[in-house]
Amino acid sequence: MRPRLIAILAYLAAVAAIGVAVWWIALGAALGQLSDRGKADLSLASDRLVSQLQSYRELAVLLADHPSLVPLVTGGSGDAQAARDVLLKTADRTGSLEVMLLNGEGAVVAQSHGFERQGPRNLGDTAFFNRAAQGGLGSLHAQFGAKGQRSFTFAAPVFGMDRKVAGAVAVSVDLETVETDWRASPQVVFFTDASGVVFVTNRAEMLYRTREPLEQLRQRTKFSGEYRIEDLREFFPFREEIRGGHELWVQNDVSYLPERSLHVTQPLPLMNMQGEVLVDSREAEQLALFQALVAGGLGLIFGAVILFFAERRRGILARLAVEARANARLEARVAERTAALQQAQQELVQAGKLSALGQMSAGISHELNQPLMAIRSYAENAEEFLRRGKEDVAGENLVRISDLARRMGRIIKNLRAFARQETEPLGRVELVGVIDLVLDLAETRLREDKVRVAWNPPPAPVYVHGGEVRLQQVLVNLVGNALDAMENGADKRLEISVETGDTVSVSVRDNGPGLSDPEKIFDPFYTTKEVGHSEGMGLGLSISYGIVQSFGGAIRGRNHKDGGAVVTVELTPAEAVEAAA
Repeated sequence: MRPRLIAILAYLAAVAAIGVAVWWIALGAALGQLSDRGKADLSLASDRLVSQLQSYRELAVLLADHPSLVPLVTGGSGDAQAARDVLLKTADRTGSLEVMLLNGEGAVVAQSHGFERQGPRNLGDTAFFNRAAQGGLGSLHAQFGAKGQRSFTFAAPVFGMDRKVAGAVAVSVDLETVETDWRASPQVVFFTDASGVVFVTNRAEMLYRTREPLEQLRQRTKFSGEYRIEDLREFFPFREEIRGGHELWVQNDVSYLPERSLHVTQPLPLMNMQGEVLVDSREAEQLALFQALVAGGLGLIFGAVILFFAERRRGILARLAVEARANARLEARVAERTAALQQAQQELVQAGKLSALGQMSAGISHELNQPLMAIRSYAENAEEFLRRGKEDVAGENLVRISDLARRMGRIIKNLRAFARQETEPLGRVELVGVIDLVLDLAETRLREDKVRVAWNPPPAPVYVHGGEVRLQQVLVNLVGNALDAMENGADKRLEISVETGDTVSVSVRDNGPGLSDPEKIFDPFYTTKEVGHSEGMGLGLSISYGIVQSFGGAIRGRNHKDGGAVVTVELTPAEAVEAAA
């Protein structure tokens, strides 16, 4: 009893381990898919935000050359009122929060609306103006005016006649209007600056939250010009977990955020920010748990079935032990008959193997055996003629031996060429040579089935665009299908023709019963052959269709007016492809 208990406990432990492994693998896969979706959503939100702000960046660059603005900062005779009118009209048309013209020291020379900024009106000490003063494009995100509107400001340098920076044009945009279009997103998306403050988000409750302690943040003087200190808030409490290389945030204090979410980030260097998204991960985790439970349940069911049959087997063995003597002779006879049946089965399997090998090798053996026998005969004759001193006759026999050897070499070469795997790219293929090779491969069956072949190759080589081995495969399939169609016919005739022009057409015609449904012959698994009649699965023409399509050609089938089927392959001439390249 004790070994059975140990075995059961070991099996239960194995089932639990498998369940845990399935949970871990399924969770990793589910979180991977969720991470890809989160990255796509975050990338879309980031691109949308950047593209919306990009227009204001370009507006600052365009205004930097405006003739009504440049004289005010370059020492010319500028008109301040005209400059203000330009800035006001531009702001109204573009929806800008404020448009300002700054001189070389950063003082405001003219502005569109005259909002009161926190801090001095001279912006010479700001990073975004200093960047513009160096000839670059500066940017700043900060709260704007007495109302504390969130804004993003772009500054473009204004150059004087000496090509030195004489001032800057600053364009501010209200981020509230930018966020309006994407607040309905189901994912929580927010953008944090270098200090970890959430400045842009599709959830209003996330604004101005920071991971840095507020007291420490308030002591940093640089925030006096960027944020109103009283608006900063602590970040919501959460616990970070790592699952399968993915970062999960767990919290239960904030109702507008998922309790368990996948955290994905993406840097935005142009805005000097980092985009972040929280994707609800509960469904992914539940799916992984469900898969683990299913795996564990199946393991338990399988174990219960094994235990049931094991117990049943023990009962049967116990009964058999009691009846062993009475059934000894019967079991011996059953064993003898079972052995005989197994031996017979093995012999049938071996016979089937030999039959299959014979079917595959019969054609090749026939093609090679005749030349070998002829070579042996010619060699013996040549030896006898040499002994008699008839070198000229012996030489003729040696020539015949050489011809037969070349014939065997051609057969083997064709088989090897057809069997090899094509790795070369598409290029020039000599069509007549491909057709000749296909007919060589089918020579044995053509002769045995007494099929008359009508094939008149063109007088000049015909080059098409494609792959040589794959084109051979297509034509071998078409010829094989034609021979199958004529198998029960009396006067069997196979016609192959080539027509040249804007396209090169190869037609294979048989005089069989024709096609019952020409429109469906290239559908996968479609076949007109009887069950058991052929090894094919109805995929040959479908594969051929795909091969010809990869060459840029076309293939179609129809019934001939005089009977039989015609399949035509249309290919592009190699010269046309080379000329286009």
